[in-house]
Amino acid sequence: MTSRIYGKGRGSVFTPNDFLDLGSRGSIDLSLHRLTDAGTIRRIARGLYHYPESHRLLGEVAPSIEAVAKALAASEQAKLQASGAYAANLLGLSEQVPAKVVFLTSGRARKVKLGKLVIELRPTTPRKVAAAGRTSGLVLAALRYLGKNHITADRIAHLRKTLSAEDRRQLLADLPSAPVWLHPYLRAIATKESR
Repeated sequence: MTSRIYGKGRGSVFTPNDFLDLGSRGSIDLSLHRLTDAGTIRRIARGLYHYPESHRLLGEVAPSIEAVAKALAASEQAKLQASGAYAANLLGLSEQVPAKVVFLTSGRARKVKLGKLVIELRPTTPRKVAAAGRTSGLVLAALRYLGKNHITADRIAHLRKTLSAEDRRQLLADLPSAPVWLHPYLRAIATKESR
């Protein structure tokens, strides 16, 4: 187990389910408990562990938001999609850094607190996670959050400029996953600007 944790690298986040091929759940839990007591790994929430990395000035570095969310979703083989203000922030559509980061999931609800930050996995419909794992899914989530009145020409131009040609094509392929009111905006982003 230790060699697999080392292989994942510092900063990795994992659950006991990542090691079920190595033994019984009881033996996995016992091994993780021992590694936690030894200071090799850190328990950050129930059933969630972190192989910490250190910074010479900052000390131990907290795990990334994405690593925590992905580990939680992977533990039950669920789809995961950043949502709300966090999705808008990731795409550069908002400078707001939320105190609660929401991910939509096809799995069960879960909340994890990392210091003052709360990471929430919120169950949703299959349609809202249909494009999960793709940039187009992030765009859909961000635009849903912003709402019709806040999708400006500048924001459309920003997305058109920053998304790759493949990401823009994928937006059109993912139109069936989007609410109808978003279709004109997605087409505008996907269209190559003529100059």
